[in-house]
Amino acid sequence: MRLLKRLFQAPDRGTAPTLYAAIVARGRETHWYEKGQVPDTIDGRFDMIAAVMSLVLLRLEQAEEAIPFSTQLTEVFIHDMDGQLRQIGIGDIVVGKHVGKMMGMLGGRLGAYREALAGGDLGEALVRNLYRGAAPAPEALAHVETALRTFHAALADTPVATLLAGDLA
Repeated sequence: MRLLKRLFQAPDRGTAPTLYAAIVARGRETHWYEKGQVPDTIDGRFDMIAAVMSLVLLRLEQAEEAIPFSTQLTEVFIHDMDGQLRQIGIGDIVVGKHVGKMMGMLGGRLGAYREALAGGDLGEALVRNLYRGAAPAPEALAHVETALRTFHAALADTPVATLLAGDLA
């Protein structure tokens, strides 16, 4: 009976689902799509959520106690992407392949944004990863870059315990 319960019961991911919901809400804010000209498409929304998620993961990287939480947060992301793919009609046989590709994309963005923030040129990384190579109007790019830099700075000032409690602040 215990084995069946473990097989069919969702794993306990602590407060990671709460933080993930805040990440998704932040990534769906209308200013990204209106002022920032992020394409309001499935891909555009994925890219925006991945950008916000990347900044949160970069913040969590800075605290050793947050590493298990980062794993839980990533598992929630995977679970959500799996459900989203199924909802849009991707069949069971290829869902895993698509989720794997999305994880690779998230990992690539994580590295690109880490490097760009350290080097100071976030705009180029945004054009390549958020806009998939098609640069928006300069004021749109500036809006997104400024908003993400402000968010990154706010995350740096947010105690890790606050994030671990599931609060994006």
